[in-house]
This record gives sequence, C-alpha cells and structure tokens, in this order.
Amino acid sequence: MYRRKLDSYHFPIAASLTGWSGKKGGQLVDLSRFKRVSLGHFPTPLERLENLTKRLGGPEIYIKRDDCTGLATGGNKTRKLEYLVADALDKGADTFVTQGATQSNHVRQTAAAARRFGMDCYALLERRVTNMGEDYERDGNVLLDDLFHCHYEFRPEGLDMNAEAQAFGEELKAKSKRPYIIPGGGSNPVGALGYVQCAEEIVAQAEEQGIKIDRIVHATGSAGTQAGLVAGLHSLKSQIEVVGISVRAAREAQIANVHRLACQTSDLIGDQTPPAVEQVIAYDGYVGPGYGQPTDEMVDAINTLASEEAILLDPVYSGKGMAGLIGLIRDGVLKKGENIVFLHTGGSAALFAYQHLFSRQQAA
Repeated sequence: MYRRKLDSYHFPIAASLTGWSGKKGGQLVDLSRFKRVSLGHFPTPLERLENLTKRLGGPEIYIKRDDCTGLATGGNKTRKLEYLVADALDKGADTFVTQGATQSNHVRQTAAAARRFGMDCYALLERRVTNMGEDYERDGNVLLDDLFHCHYEFRPEGLDMNAEAQAFGEELKAKSKRPYIIPGGGSNPVGALGYVQCAEEIVAQAEEQGIKIDRIVHATGSAGTQAGLVAGLHSLKSQIEVVGISVRAAREAQIANVHRLACQTSDLIGDQTPPAVEQVIAYDGYVGPGYGQPTDEMVDAINTLASEEAILLDPVYSGKGMAGLIGLIRDGVLKKGENIVFLHTGGSAALFAYQHLFSRQQAA
C-alpha cells in the first residue's frame, strides 16, 4: 500500500495552462520530482459567492473550497500533508510527531493521515486558550484527535513548541521508534509545496471560468499556506496579490515569517529569483484579544456566511479571515470591480468547542 500511494504525480492541469489571466511569462513548477501521496479530493471547487457579493455591495467574491479536501472533515493541511507524509515514508518513518494549539486543525488532519498509512501520531497541544471552559479540551478537534487514536499531551503557553516536538522525537528514538517531526501547521518548504500546487490550481480554474483574479484573501497563521501561494504565483509571474489576515502574530512578524518561508520554498522548487518582501501582504487588525479568542467581527462573519451561503467557517482561522475580508471591503481596500477569492482553510470542527457563541438554544 505504501509504495502504491507514494507514486509521484503532477497535478494534471499543465496542458490547459496557456495564457491565463495574470500570467506574464511564468512557467509551471515541475512538482513531479517531489514525492506525494494521495490524501485529498482535488481540485477543490472555485465558486462565486453570489449572495455575499450582493449583501456587501463591493467586489465580486469567490471562494476556494479547501474546506472540501476530504481528509477528516477537510482543510488546508491536506495539501501540505500529501508532501510531508510522502517525505516521511521515503525516510522510513513509522511515527509522526507534531504540535499545535488545543483546537489544532493541523493535529487533527495529521492524526488522520497517520491512520491512513498505519502510523502512530504523537501531538503536543499548547494551551493558548484557557478561558473557554473545561469542555474546550474535549470537544471539537480534540474529540477527533481521540477518534484517530492520536497520543497527545498538553503544554503551557509560551514554549518553543517546535523545539518541544524535536525533543519529544528524540525520546521516541530512544524507544526504537522512527519519528518524523512535522512543524506546527505543516509549515516548512516541503509542506508549502501543497500551496505552490494550489496556486497553479487556482490560476487554471480562473482561466477556465474566464475570471481575472485580483487578490486571494485567507487566514494566515503558521505561514505555510501563504508562503506556498506567494512562491507559486511568483514562479508563474502572476499579478494576483495574496492577502493574509493574521490570526496571531503582529503584522511585521507575520510578513517576516511568510517571506522567509516563501523564499525557502522558491529555492526548493528551483526558482532563481526569490519573492520580494513587498509581495507579502498581511493585516493584523482582526486578531482581537489573541489567538483563538473570539471577536464580534468573527462571530458576525461566521453567522453571515452560514446564513447567506450555507458555508461553515471556524472561530480560530477562517472566521477571522472572513472578518478581515469583510472589513477590508468596508474600508475600501477591496473595491467594487475587483475579483476577490477567499481561500477557505477549513476547521469547522472547532465550532463545537465554541458553541456558546453560536447556539440559538442557549441564547434563548
């Protein structure tokens, strides 16, 4: 099973990519030289949000449905894990070690990927959110971690969690395990390859639908999704801007993190000219009190998309990402006449850990 699923393949859109909107002399990246397993359903849909566009009265709004990738309720980590799991198997690993916050979408999908390949998964969960009640550490993604037989331990906030994961991996080595360490969010150059591929996918879909995309907006946290998109679009010489709505870090720190990883990813794919820092755009005005902490704008964004489009967002990432998109429209940053794509990174399982914010029965 391992060898069958580990076969390398390149996303089959290359033949249709000729002269798309926003491309000026770029070339497709040959991702076939990187091993990749099959975990998701691709391409994910690119759809127009007709009701939301009408309600906001600004740009034309589309959504890239990476909440529909299929692995363990879906989400953006599936794309990253296709490359990370392949790399782990190629290196002879039998165990994944990773880390994330308590309601980590990444940990949930990594644990699911481990089940698919008969591997163990150990996760260190950082207690970044401590004021949501005791059910917060049992519901939502944590419940799914349990269903996927993930071995998890909690850590206090503020530690270097990637270093903690490395140290934990060394402990497993001493017990004759063969661990593969996956950083938080799957955000390293190998994981970011998933969003280099996604950049090609979006551009191809836009060409097929006759859309000239001006900007892609999404929630940005551990940096891998935005870095992969920036590196991929840069390689394609696309004029599409990638706008990250930070869910944790201050603007300057987020830009630096994304740019560093985008440059590393560009180097990995063989791009001779790395992206400029000016190609990394981030806003930090929608974080609110902190990571995972509710904001009125996030609650309104989730309610709005559910009522207008029957699409579920999550309270930690995509809800704040959509709050940012709505805010930027109202502030005139995203303008009428533009075509904006919201990249839905998934995570709706976390709604069940924040149900007090949304339950109509409790409100009554």
